[in-house]
Amino acid sequence: QVQLVESGGEVVQPGGSLRLSCVASGNIRSIYAMGWYRQAPGKQRELVASLTTGSTYTNYPDSVKGRFTISRDNAKNTVYLQMNSLKPEDTAVYYCNAVLGGPLYIWGKGTLVTVSS
Repeated sequence: QVQLVESGGEVVQPGGSLRLSCVASGNIRSIYAMGWYRQAPGKQRELVASLTTGSTYTNYPDSVKGRFTISRDNAKNTVYLQMNSLKPEDTAVYYCNAVLGGPLYIWGKGTLVTVSS
């Protein structure tokens, strides 16, 4: 099995930057894609960034394109989400996700990002 632990969420001012981290452990060789999702109060969980482990392909919705960047450090078994030019509407709990064969979806417990002055 795979376990995911997110970190890095905090309160940041509008226009600021933040980097989230997701450390994967367990049977990480079974992961073929990873992503970051977010869920704001009263809203559905939505994808904000994803990558496939076997290529350089990344994907972003228009709402974050040009502001958010997903990356990985294979040596540290870590996926990052760099968030720039943050807006109040980016406030949400951010979840790390891993896709395994099946497909099987694994989720972390989330980290809270609050964008407020």
